Amino acid sequence: MARITLRQLLDHAAEHDYGVPAFNINNMEQALAIMAAASALDAPVIIQASRGARQYANDVMLKHMMDALVEIYPQIPVCVHQDHGNSPATCFSAMQAGFTSVMMDGSLKEDAKTPGDWDYNVNVTKYVADMAHLGGISVEGEFGVLGSLETGMGEKEDGHGFEGSLSHDQLVTNPDDAVKFVKETRVDALAIAMGTSHGAYKFSRKPDGAILAMNVIEEIHQKMPGLHMVMHGSSSVPQELQDIINAYGGKMPQTWGVPVEEIQRGIKHGVRKINIDTDNRMAITGAIRKVFAEQPAEFDPRKYLKPATEAMTRICRQRLEEFGTAGQASKIKKVYTLAEMAKRYASGELEPKAA
Repeated sequence: MARITLRQLLDHAAEHDYGVPAFNINNMEQALAIMAAASALDAPVIIQASRGARQYANDVMLKHMMDALVEIYPQIPVCVHQDHGNSPATCFSAMQAGFTSVMMDGSLKEDAKTPGDWDYNVNVTKYVADMAHLGGISVEGEFGVLGSLETGMGEKEDGHGFEGSLSHDQLVTNPDDAVKFVKETRVDALAIAMGTSHGAYKFSRKPDGAILAMNVIEEIHQKMPGLHMVMHGSSSVPQELQDIINAYGGKMPQTWGVPVEEIQRGIKHGVRKINIDTDNRMAITGAIRKVFAEQPAEFDPRKYLKPATEAMTRICRQRLEEFGTAGQASKIKKVYTLAEMAKRYASGELEPKAA
């Protein structure tokens, strides 16, 4: 198979009623863990890199790592996605590095911390979408600012996010405005704000409708059934992983993530991409802590990175099964080239449509 665009993959997910986890990576072990899970379950996959990951690993390394994954696992469609692009320049450099999809996050300005207004977000997102579509590359936008409905505060993770108080209107995406935003920008997918946030410390209790506004997803889906929605900050922060970390010397305070059943509810109402990072970080950290605690004389990185990779693979497999992604790779009979996708955009075939 080959690298697949986000648009083709999410169109297939909508047709077959499943969601696709988008796993963040920084290194080889994470990449191999994701692909081992995808291969075992015949699942297509989205692998994404943030700006922080690109700075950490270097675009050249990431490009060749993605090339290697496609070569090792030729039967698995892989979408390579830029997570939270803060500017057109960031997005275009990702395209040059071989990414088949980019996120232009105009909900924040280029400094990645100042909320952008309507005109800024529409203009910068439309500019990136227009340029990317000429080359057949997919674009994800964001409308609304990620933050906590519990505290009314924004959040910063990996150098991205607003720190400070936000209004309810900023923290919860307005469904009518979301439809208008997609029509004006022509994005292929839209990340919405509804109470999720990055990192492990999302909620101080198991979330309910007051702090996790799943109704927003349902309302947007009614108005624009063909829209592919994205849930950011959607790690579930499993209790067992918190317990493993703390049992072997960690000091994670009690916290709650996004329940899997709520993500599954979202998938039934148009959520097609679900961003997962914290769960994988926790799986890796717990496994490494366990080796260090039980084998304090060990110094061979392979002896702790191998169980760490296996622990992450287990979480990836679990999410691929829970989101209905398992078994879908072999159903994708043809992967469109970027040139073919560009023709589809130019023909108007992929224009957004409201109900």
